[in-house]
Amino acid sequence: MANVTVLGTGFAALTAVRALRAADKDIEITVIAPEPELVYLPSLIWLPSGQRKPDDIVVPLDDFFRRNRVQFLQGMAEMLEDGGRSVKTADRAVRNDGLIIGTGGRFIKKLPGIEHALTPCEGVAPVMRFKEKLEAMDGGTLAFGFSGNPKEPTAMRGGPMFEFLFGTEEMLRKQGRREKFDLVFFSPASKPGMRLGEKVVPKLLARMEKRGITTHLGHKMVRFENNKVVTEGGEFRADLILFMPGMTGNAWLDNTDLPRSPGGLVRADGHCRVPGFERVYVAGDAGSFEGPDWMPKQAHMADLQATAAARNLIGELNGQPARHTFRVELFCIVDDNSTGALVARTPRITFSLPPMGLGHLSKDWFERRYLKRYR
Repeated sequence: MANVTVLGTGFAALTAVRALRAADKDIEITVIAPEPELVYLPSLIWLPSGQRKPDDIVVPLDDFFRRNRVQFLQGMAEMLEDGGRSVKTADRAVRNDGLIIGTGGRFIKKLPGIEHALTPCEGVAPVMRFKEKLEAMDGGTLAFGFSGNPKEPTAMRGGPMFEFLFGTEEMLRKQGRREKFDLVFFSPASKPGMRLGEKVVPKLLARMEKRGITTHLGHKMVRFENNKVVTEGGEFRADLILFMPGMTGNAWLDNTDLPRSPGGLVRADGHCRVPGFERVYVAGDAGSFEGPDWMPKQAHMADLQATAAARNLIGELNGQPARHTFRVELFCIVDDNSTGALVARTPRITFSLPPMGLGHLSKDWFERRYLKRYR
């Protein structure tokens, strides 16, 4: 009986598990990850307002693994041996007949003084620190920004920063505290959010202007200080900073011979296979995939890649060539805690809808529907 090892418990890894089990009822599946839990990252934006609590979006996976007959091994991959047929952790070597890498990416933390900024998509802890600090403030300047990986155009996650920005502004307004705070949005890009579509960016900037949010755009980042953001185009005061750096590959990949992209991610072909490695696949933020430079690093894209990877791997184990590919598409709802603006992009079309209450309700509904399969 074949055994497949899946690395991670994020969107890509868990979708791969479901696709593997759907394709083969008997295959042995082993998951290696630090904790048997899924953090539903899209709902981090609702923690500051109290619309979600950590327990609402951190889902234990013990029952999911039991239902799908998955062996969970707690640990972290540290290196690969025998062409990917063996995954080494700190205390064991795990053999496999096929491997799917879904360990996500790592935010680049090279900017001087970056310890003064909170990176929200790192998980629940930094968002809760933001919530606690904001609640303790009587006023001041709040800074929200993101940057990319110059060597990997797709290795960035800017969408959530628009949501934290608009969500915080809306929350302060409802609390009656908005006039006590200045909000600044910053980015080294002169037109941040271009991956959402060229026509979407002016709408986002106009929305900021309407809400009294200052922008500082188009200037290379220099450093952060305790209460300051410094760029080549000037500096501004910031009493609390939320910043999303560009992404690269996880550190453990440096201990492997896996082919890497210029930005440090694992190279993949159109079938999610890692070139030069037999029955080794990658999906989600860990991978560098062929496609347009607006290809998003988001849960939906990870799901599509993981499904293709799992189906192709099962095919290979059964002596069939890889034939499944994945669609490239971007679907997101830019939420502000009460309304949501839909943005959709495919190779053929790009469109957006204005903020509506229905958008917020749809995002809430989708979260509950998505997590139901893992609870």
